[in-house]
Amino acid sequence: MKTEELKYTKDHIWVYADSDTAVIGLSNYAQQELGDIVFVEMPETGKTFKKGEPIGTVESVKSVSDILSPLSGEITDFNKILEDTPETINKDPYGDGWIVKMSISNKDEIDELLDYAAYEEFTESES
Repeated sequence: MKTEELKYTKDHIWVYADSDTAVIGLSNYAQQELGDIVFVEMPETGKTFKKGEPIGTVESVKSVSDILSPLSGEITDFNKILEDTPETINKDPYGDGWIVKMSISNKDEIDELLDYAAYEEFTESES
């Protein structure tokens, strides 16, 4: 995926959304800040979440962080690769390192996410 085509949260989650579904993962900035990722706890399929609720956790050698849902919806799939090789997020955060897929229940929430330029500006202000 091209990073310029994604939407972002200030919690460093990226979202690729089409009309009904979203693919969600950690941004490159997040994985660099976390360091080596050693474990990812993901939600079960069929569970529903509201925007901002924790859907799982990511554990690195430095810390444990909640993964906050960028949108409201139902989990339809999770990345099984991360069960055995969570470091895939470090190697390919925008490709094989995606975390979950969800059906979107409130499409208006997509417009509340940051575009690439706004996210880049945000991360520069955090550094």
